[in-house]
Amino acid sequence: MTLHTLSHYSPPPDRGLSVIYADDCLVVLDKPSGLLSVPGRGEDRADCLASRAQARFADALIVHRLDMSTSGLIVMGRGPQWQRALSVAFQDRQVHKRYQAVVAGLLSPESGVVDLPLLTDWPNRPRQKVDHELGKRAQTRYRLLAHDVAASTSRVELEPITGRTHQLRVHMQQLGHPILGDDLYADEAACRQAPRLLLHACLLELAHPRSGERLVLQSPVPF
Repeated sequence: MTLHTLSHYSPPPDRGLSVIYADDCLVVLDKPSGLLSVPGRGEDRADCLASRAQARFADALIVHRLDMSTSGLIVMGRGPQWQRALSVAFQDRQVHKRYQAVVAGLLSPESGVVDLPLLTDWPNRPRQKVDHELGKRAQTRYRLLAHDVAASTSRVELEPITGRTHQLRVHMQQLGHPILGDDLYADEAACRQAPRLLLHACLLELAHPRSGERLVLQSPVPF
């Protein structure tokens, strides 16, 4: 599955940027599922959110990323000064992020914190794995929003306390509730239960890098 995911990149059509917020310091965009945040290796992976953004905002620089399959909010800094300031805010965990996902099974208990260290699974990259000896600490807070008993699925709110690669996807899989449509971590049944990864970055809360004003930015969940 990993090789298939890497070798077949079909980005969604460019129907224009979905701009949630923009000023002369930053721009916040709503990334569609299936689009890389930054260019991948090779000319066939040049189309990405960063390149589309720079066609309209020439000074927009990436601050953080979302997985290709994940949709939702991404912040870009307008020029190196604001990119650096925003990057520090992310590194210092001054940015509050919230996601929604639909997962397989009826989640129980209804809330908690997953605390499992993660390490790149090099022979199978980009997959990540739990490694209690060499892994970097990874924590995810989760909360049930709704059960769908008929479909045997759960809608959950996820809050990454740390920001490791694929953290939310691995942690939910480790709980026994993989995210639907996840072609890296879900079993075949859960992967086929959705046409895309049902994971969306729906809220970002951060201080404006110049004014300090608290920005609360939201994106409606598309599934």
